[in-house]
Amino acid sequence: MFYKKRRRYKYTLLEDYLHQTELHPAQPISMAFISLDTAGQLIIKKGYAWDGPSGPTIDTDNFMRGSLVHDALYQLMREKYLGQEHRKYADRLLRDICSEAGMSKIRDWWVYQAVRLGGASSAKPDVRQAP
Repeated sequence: MFYKKRRRYKYTLLEDYLHQTELHPAQPISMAFISLDTAGQLIIKKGYAWDGPSGPTIDTDNFMRGSLVHDALYQLMREKYLGQEHRKYADRLLRDICSEAGMSKIRDWWVYQAVRLGGASSAKPDVRQAP
């Protein structure tokens, strides 16, 4: 996975990234930079911009893949392509990817606790109404 820092978003993906998930939507999902097929293959396309790890944390290499996949899944929830019932899975997947990348058990535990406690609003649709 290659990425670079940005001004508005912290990072931009420099090549397509594929990740097999346990999510199996009834119909394939396709957005400009994210797709998820019925077999669970998540494709995050070159050019996708994301914020990297959120909260009081350090953006380490062992956090980047997890934050990429997590942000993409949360975006699918915000856009109502996936239901909110998938948030816990997305949070577990973040922890698991970070652990596989070499993050310490104590840190991946803290990461998981943080997204479980504070992540709900980031997965909800961002619909506002002007008076």
